Amino acid sequence: MTQPISPRHYSPLDRLLIEAERALSTVAGTPLAQRNNPAEDTPAAELDPAQQRHAAGLMRINHVGEVCAQALYCGQAAVARDDRTREHLLHAAAEETDHLAWCADRLRELDARPSIFNPLWYAGSFAIGTLAGLRGDGYNLGFVVETERQVEAHLAEHLTTLPPGDDRSRAILSQMKTDEARHGAEAQLAGARQLPEPVTRVMALASKIMKLVAYRV
Repeated sequence: MTQPISPRHYSPLDRLLIEAERALSTVAGTPLAQRNNPAEDTPAAELDPAQQRHAAGLMRINHVGEVCAQALYCGQAAVARDDRTREHLLHAAAEETDHLAWCADRLRELDARPSIFNPLWYAGSFAIGTLAGLRGDGYNLGFVVETERQVEAHLAEHLTTLPPGDDRSRAILSQMKTDEARHGAEAQLAGARQLPEPVTRVMALASKIMKLVAYRV
């Protein structure tokens, strides 16, 4: 009889190298989406210079948000106690890679670059995700719910403030908003616990600072 294959147990060094590779791929690599870009069949519109700068600023914010999401989920998964929670987080991170690739594509189309602070955003978010995960899987999932709630809110705001003709950016953000809502709902069903109000306030403040900086650089 064939013996079942045991799941591989990584050494601390293995895990460190895996996370380092993920970090480099996220902040310096060219992420590959598993799904088609939602904007691929949407015709490009002519934007004047001010509109193009504004659209680029918004898409840079969303690109940073996806960098942070990768780091948060990977940090949380690294210390998750339950295999199902870990798989949930890594699955969400995989879909966030699609978002990262789509935002990067749109930034290139707008002749703009990602935030120069992406390595800092990643490192800080990974640390926050790890700390959240250490509180236990219920709070781990609760952090996902609150993160996705805040992201969904700022995507809704961006959809109303994009230049009127920028349907390519709008198509990307609309799909992202749908995905984020689903991630939050799935985390809630998986057993998320309500985060203390001071934590949600700090998260909102950190998000506001990130958006102010990323819009410009």
